[in-house]
Amino acid sequence: MENPIGAGLVAFAGIYFLLRGGKMIATNDEHEIDIMARTAWGEARGEGIKGMQAVLNVIMNRVKAGSWWGATPKEVCTKKSQFSVWNKSDPNYAPMLAVNDSDDSFAVAKNLAGLAYAGALPDITNGATNYLALGSLSKAPSWVNKMQVVASIGNHTFYA
Repeated sequence: MENPIGAGLVAFAGIYFLLRGGKMIATNDEHEIDIMARTAWGEARGEGIKGMQAVLNVIMNRVKAGSWWGATPKEVCTKKSQFSVWNKSDPNYAPMLAVNDSDDSFAVAKNLAGLAYAGALPDITNGATNYLALGSLSKAPSWVNKMQVVASIGNHTFYA
Protein backbone atom coordinates (compact mmCIF):
# COMPACT_ATOMS: atom_id res chain seq x y z
CA MET A 1 0.00 0.00 0.00
CA GLU A 2 1.45 3.32 -1.01
CA ASN A 3 1.38 5.90 1.74
CA PRO A 4 -1.15 8.58 0.70
CA ILE A 5 0.30 11.23 2.99
CA GLY A 6 3.88 10.87 1.83
CA ALA A 7 6.70 9.60 3.98
CA GLY A 8 8.84 12.65 3.38
CA LEU A 9 6.06 15.14 4.12
CA VAL A 10 6.64 15.29 7.86
CA ALA A 11 10.09 15.23 9.43
CA PHE A 12 10.71 16.52 12.92
CA ALA A 13 13.78 16.47 15.17
CA GLY A 14 14.89 17.98 18.45
CA ILE A 15 12.60 19.99 20.68
CA TYR A 16 9.24 21.38 19.64
CA PHE A 17 7.30 23.94 21.63
CA LEU A 18 3.56 23.63 22.08
CA LEU A 19 1.57 26.68 23.03
CA ARG A 20 -0.91 25.76 25.75
CA GLY A 21 -2.77 28.32 27.76
CA GLY A 22 -0.23 31.00 26.85
CA LYS A 23 2.69 28.86 28.09
CA MET A 24 5.37 27.29 25.94
CA ILE A 25 5.83 23.60 26.75
CA ALA A 26 8.95 21.82 25.49
CA THR A 27 8.38 18.35 24.05
CA ASN A 28 10.43 15.70 22.29
CA ASP A 29 8.56 15.68 19.00
CA GLU A 30 9.59 12.26 17.73
CA HIS A 31 8.45 10.60 20.96
CA GLU A 32 5.21 12.61 21.09
CA ILE A 33 4.42 11.71 17.47
CA ASP A 34 5.17 8.04 18.10
CA ILE A 35 2.81 7.94 21.12
CA MET A 36 0.09 9.71 19.11
CA ALA A 37 0.52 7.30 16.19
CA ARG A 38 0.37 4.25 18.47
CA THR A 39 -2.79 5.60 20.06
CA ALA A 40 -4.48 6.29 16.71
CA TRP A 41 -3.38 2.92 15.30
CA GLY A 42 -4.47 1.02 18.41
CA GLU A 43 -7.81 2.77 18.68
CA ALA A 44 -8.83 3.08 15.03
CA ARG A 45 -6.69 1.14 12.55
CA GLY A 46 -9.82 -0.76 11.52
CA GLU A 47 -11.51 2.57 10.74
CA GLY A 48 -8.99 3.56 8.07
CA ILE A 49 -7.35 6.93 7.51
CA LYS A 50 -10.41 8.99 8.54
CA GLY A 51 -10.82 7.02 11.77
CA MET A 52 -7.18 7.45 12.76
CA GLN A 53 -7.33 11.13 11.80
CA ALA A 54 -10.38 11.58 14.04
CA VAL A 55 -8.60 10.02 17.03
CA LEU A 56 -5.64 12.32 16.44
CA ASN A 57 -8.04 15.28 16.27
CA VAL A 58 -9.44 14.30 19.68
CA ILE A 59 -5.90 14.08 21.11
CA MET A 60 -5.00 17.56 19.88
CA ASN A 61 -8.38 19.00 20.92
CA ARG A 62 -7.67 17.77 24.43
CA VAL A 63 -4.19 19.33 24.41
CA LYS A 64 -5.68 22.63 23.21
CA ALA A 65 -8.40 22.50 25.87
CA GLY A 66 -5.76 22.90 28.58
CA SER A 67 -7.82 20.78 30.94
CA TRP A 68 -7.05 17.85 33.23
CA TRP A 69 -6.32 15.59 30.24
CA GLY A 70 -2.73 16.79 29.99
CA ALA A 71 -0.44 19.45 28.57
CA THR A 72 1.19 17.35 25.84
CA PRO A 73 -0.06 14.69 23.43
CA LYS A 74 1.82 12.00 25.40
CA GLU A 75 0.15 13.06 28.64
CA VAL A 76 -3.26 13.07 26.93
CA CYS A 77 -2.75 9.66 25.28
CA THR A 78 -1.40 7.86 28.33
CA LYS A 79 -3.71 9.40 30.95
CA LYS A 80 -5.25 6.57 32.93
CA SER A 81 -8.55 5.25 31.57
CA GLN A 82 -8.76 7.67 28.64
CA PHE A 83 -7.65 5.68 25.58
CA SER A 84 -8.37 1.98 26.12
CA VAL A 85 -5.40 0.88 24.01
CA TRP A 86 -3.12 2.07 26.86
CA ASN A 87 -4.86 -0.19 29.40
CA LYS A 88 -2.55 -3.16 29.97
CA SER A 89 -5.57 -5.49 30.01
CA ASP A 90 -6.74 -4.29 26.57
CA PRO A 91 -6.18 -6.89 23.82
CA ASN A 92 -4.71 -4.14 21.60
CA TYR A 93 -2.08 -3.09 24.19
CA ALA A 94 0.72 -5.55 23.26
CA PRO A 95 0.21 -5.23 19.48
CA MET A 96 0.19 -1.41 19.84
CA LEU A 97 3.54 -1.48 21.64
CA ALA A 98 5.04 -3.91 19.12
CA VAL A 99 3.88 -2.33 15.85
CA ASN A 100 6.49 -0.63 13.66
CA ASP A 101 6.79 1.23 10.37
CA SER A 102 6.71 -1.99 8.35
CA ASP A 103 2.95 -2.03 9.04
CA ASP A 104 1.39 0.16 6.34
CA SER A 105 -1.42 1.45 8.54
CA PHE A 106 1.04 2.37 11.31
CA ALA A 107 3.19 4.25 8.80
CA VAL A 108 0.08 6.20 7.78
CA ALA A 109 -0.75 6.81 11.47
CA LYS A 110 2.74 8.22 12.02
CA ASN A 111 2.42 10.60 9.09
CA LEU A 112 -1.00 11.73 10.26
CA ALA A 113 0.33 12.15 13.81
CA GLY A 114 3.16 14.34 12.51
CA LEU A 115 0.65 16.53 10.72
CA ALA A 116 -1.57 16.74 13.80
CA TYR A 117 1.39 17.59 16.02
CA ALA A 118 2.40 20.38 13.64
CA GLY A 119 -1.15 21.76 13.64
CA ALA A 120 -1.60 20.88 9.95
CA LEU A 121 -4.23 18.12 10.20
CA PRO A 122 -7.80 19.35 9.60
CA ASP A 123 -10.23 18.63 12.44
CA ILE A 124 -12.92 16.38 11.00
CA THR A 125 -14.51 15.91 14.45
CA ASN A 126 -15.84 19.45 14.87
CA GLY A 127 -13.86 20.01 18.06
CA ALA A 128 -14.59 16.66 19.75
CA THR A 129 -12.76 15.85 22.97
CA ASN A 130 -14.36 12.43 23.46
CA TYR A 131 -15.56 9.48 21.43
CA LEU A 132 -17.04 6.03 21.81
CA ALA A 133 -17.69 2.94 19.75
CA LEU A 134 -21.29 2.74 20.95
CA GLY A 135 -21.97 -0.59 19.26
CA SER A 136 -19.37 -2.28 21.45
CA LEU A 137 -20.97 -1.14 24.73
CA SER A 138 -23.89 -2.63 26.61
CA LYS A 139 -24.59 0.79 28.15
CA ALA A 140 -23.18 4.24 27.34
CA PRO A 141 -21.23 5.90 30.17
CA SER A 142 -22.96 8.71 32.06
CA TRP A 143 -20.64 11.41 30.70
CA VAL A 144 -22.30 11.20 27.26
CA ASN A 145 -25.46 12.77 28.73
CA LYS A 146 -23.49 15.97 29.44
CA MET A 147 -22.03 16.25 25.93
CA GLN A 148 -23.24 16.96 22.42
CA VAL A 149 -22.73 14.58 19.49
CA VAL A 150 -20.62 16.49 16.95
CA ALA A 151 -19.59 13.79 14.47
CA SER A 152 -19.97 10.17 13.51
CA ILE A 153 -17.00 8.61 11.72
CA GLY A 154 -16.98 4.89 11.04
CA ASN A 155 -18.02 3.04 14.20
CA HIS A 156 -17.15 5.98 16.47
CA THR A 157 -19.45 8.71 17.76
CA PHE A 158 -17.67 11.95 18.71
CA TYR A 159 -18.66 14.36 21.48
CA ALA A 160 -17.83 17.92 22.53
